[in-house]
Order: sequence, then C-alpha cells, then structure tokens
Amino acid sequence: MGLQTGLRLELGQKLKLAPQLRQAIALLQLNRIELRQHIEQALETNPLLELEPGDSEISSEAEPEMESGPEEIEFGDDDYQWDDLPEGFSEVSDAPDYDRFVGDPAQDSLTAHLMWQVNLAGFSETDEAIARAIVYALDDDGYLHDDIKLLRASLAPEYLVAAEEVLAVLERIQHFEPVGVAARSLAECLAIQLRTLPVGTPGRGLAEHLIEHHVEALATRDADLIRRATGFAVADVNEAMAVIRRLDPRPGLRFSSASEDYIVPDAYVHPVDGGWRITLNRGQDPVLKINKAYSDLIRSTSGSDRDYLREQLKEAQWLISSLELRNQTLRSVLHAVVQRQTDFLEHGEVAMRPLLQKEIAELVEVHESTVSRATSGKYLHTPRGTFELKHFFSVAIPSQDGRPVSATAVRARIDELIRRETPSRPLSDQSLVELLAEDGTLLARRTVAKYREQLGIPNSAERRRRNRGAPAR
Repeated sequence: MGLQTGLRLELGQKLKLAPQLRQAIALLQLNRIELRQHIEQALETNPLLELEPGDSEISSEAEPEMESGPEEIEFGDDDYQWDDLPEGFSEVSDAPDYDRFVGDPAQDSLTAHLMWQVNLAGFSETDEAIARAIVYALDDDGYLHDDIKLLRASLAPEYLVAAEEVLAVLERIQHFEPVGVAARSLAECLAIQLRTLPVGTPGRGLAEHLIEHHVEALATRDADLIRRATGFAVADVNEAMAVIRRLDPRPGLRFSSASEDYIVPDAYVHPVDGGWRITLNRGQDPVLKINKAYSDLIRSTSGSDRDYLREQLKEAQWLISSLELRNQTLRSVLHAVVQRQTDFLEHGEVAMRPLLQKEIAELVEVHESTVSRATSGKYLHTPRGTFELKHFFSVAIPSQDGRPVSATAVRARIDELIRRETPSRPLSDQSLVELLAEDGTLLARRTVAKYREQLGIPNSAERRRRNRGAPAR
C-alpha cells in the first residue's frame, strides 16, 4: 500500500487576547511598589508619557482625566473590558510578555532566591508560570497556604492547567534550595528534607515514621512521652530525634527581611453615617498624561519617525487606560468585599463571614481569576488594622443551626478559648472540639489542631509545661 500525500485545508476558531488586555491583566496583579516601578520604567522609555503636574492624589470617586495629543488614536475593535476574557483561550504569540512585569524583591529575599532557580530550571513556558505563581504565594517561612485550586485560578485564563501539572511543578520547587520550601505543612516540610538524606543515615527511617504519624508528640521534645506513644525504645527515639533536630522547620526564615518590611495600604475604609466609605490610596501613585509636545510632532513628521511616535502614543494610551481599568476593578472588588464583611469591621474576626472569590467575581461580574489578581498583595486599612485582601476570604464550616461560619471566625474563637483557659489545666484539642460544638460549630479534632497550629499555639502538653507554677484562675 503506497504512502498517500496531499494538502488539506482546515477551518477553525482561535481565541486571542489583545495585547492591551494582557497588559491590564498584568498591571492588576502588581502591588503598589511593583506598580510604581513599572510606571517609572515606562516614563523612562516612552517619550509620549509624562507626569501630571501638581498634586497626584485622587479620591476613589473621582474619574481621572486622560489627556491625549491633538491626534487621538482610536482603539476600535481593540477596546477592552474584563468581560472580554473568554473562559479559555490561546496565547497571542506576538504579544509582549506583560506577565514578566512583576518586579523582583530585594536580592537577598526568598522570592528572588527561588526565582533565580526557576530561571535556571529549564521549565516550559506554562510550567514557569506555575512556578512563579507558587513562589509568589509563599509566606515568610517558606510555606504554601494556597490550595491547588486557588493556584490554578490565579493562572487562568492565560494558562488553563490541570491539578497534576501544578503538583508536578510544586514537587520540583520543594527540592529547590532551601529544601522543603513550598511545603503545605510542617510534616511535609520535614519529610521532604528527610528524603534528601542518605538512605543509610542512622535514625532516618524512624524519623520518617515519627513525622508522618506522631508530629504532635514531637513538639513536646519528650523522648519518654514519644516512646509511650509509639512503643519504640528510648535509644531509637533519641537517635531519630537527633536526625529531626538537624532539619529546618522554617526554611524561608533566613531570607526574611522583616526589618525592612513595611506595608502601605492600597485603600482605606472608615465608618460614615449609616455605612462605610472606601478610599483608594492614590497619594503616592504617579498620575500619567500624554506629552503634548511629542504628540504634536506626529503630524509634522513622516516615515519611520512618525511610525515610532504613533506606536509610542498607542502604548502610552494603553497604559493610561489599563491603569484606570485597574483602579476601577480594585474599587469594585473592595466595595463588594466590604459589603460582605461589615460584621467583621464592626465586631472583629469572630464575626467574619464565609466568603469565596467566586462570590465576589459574580457580584463584580468578572472572572474569578480577576478577583484573585485584584486581591493578591493588596492591603486594606480598617479600624481593626491593616489586612491583605485575601484575609477577608474564608471557607465555610457547617454549624448545627444550618448557618455556615467562616474558618477565620473559628480560628478567632479557638484563640479566645485558649486565652481564657486555666493555665494549670490547658484545653486539649478534644476539649476545644466539644466547646466549639456547644457554640454550634462541628469540627474534627485534627481540624482544630490544624487551626491551632496556624495560630502558632502549641498543644496542651507544651502549654502545661510552660505554665507550670502559674496560679489557677
């Protein structure tokens, strides 16, 4: 049978994302420091951009004026809103790589150290995007608290990835230096580091067993208690604990630059008659406009000079429009969040409502990934303190009366119960389960233990040891 060759014509549809919308998406994700750096870079490279003279502070209700030169370039079919985002689309191959506008932190930071390794890892474009999302989601100790679903949402719609792809990249990052970074729990962090030790390391096998099954007992550092809980000989336990003590439970801490770290809120919320008022912090943000002198040159030039100025004018207008779209979106998300969390503003964390990014996305009528970008690295100053916007989102926990409560409220209640406990008789996790059940909140003991650990509170045995000698209340 001979080989048949020929040409075949196929028709198909391919969804594209306009370059200016890609820019708007990237700008939305930047925090205030990164945004300012990007604007300063644009001012240095684009002669058609200049700063608005005078005071740049703009209230959240004001619409900034956008000056253009005598020749206005119409966007036409390229006009864009967040509604233009399809549920899935392919990348625009010739579009600028706006995803890389995120500025690197200080050179000695954990983020910069990991990004240096990401750049050398030989990731594909998609895997590198996943890696960047993971690195930027880590806390100061190097732990990853965002679940896989949230990471996937933060990558959409530019990258529609499966959970398996995220887990594969996560495993590679967990073996970057420092080993154990991007772990999702203390047990996972220590287990990753243990697996890098030579197979014949004395005590390694038992250490892995203790970390997997008795991590709470390890926190007591009491070899006799661990022996009674596990049935292993004291000598073997001591050997395993010696191995565990060589591990680093907070691998990202040595990169911390807390002494230089401070937060500038992106917005403020304060009470007014009958409600709350939100104001964007625009006092330190440069306000851009089109440079009239250069835009006038477009009519008097020709050839390559004219083409260059027209292209720079178009990019300048894109940037100004993208900045305004960013502020409009941030304002809308803030209003929706505050509307849902007024109880928290009035009564504190014990009154925090369950709230998902999907709910805000439906209220604002944008894609869920847009809400993820708008809340990442953004801070809101409230009468109760300054919080990252992600703090206001919390999963729902069922209660006996059928009304769900937020995980944040439950953590606050656990903290309150432990602060009120009798020092000589600290509450066990099971006791906390029972007290929460009396409030109508149903939780498993392991869930209570997880929330207690997130609060940085040791278990009852460790608290009892610390409180020995404290007077009974």
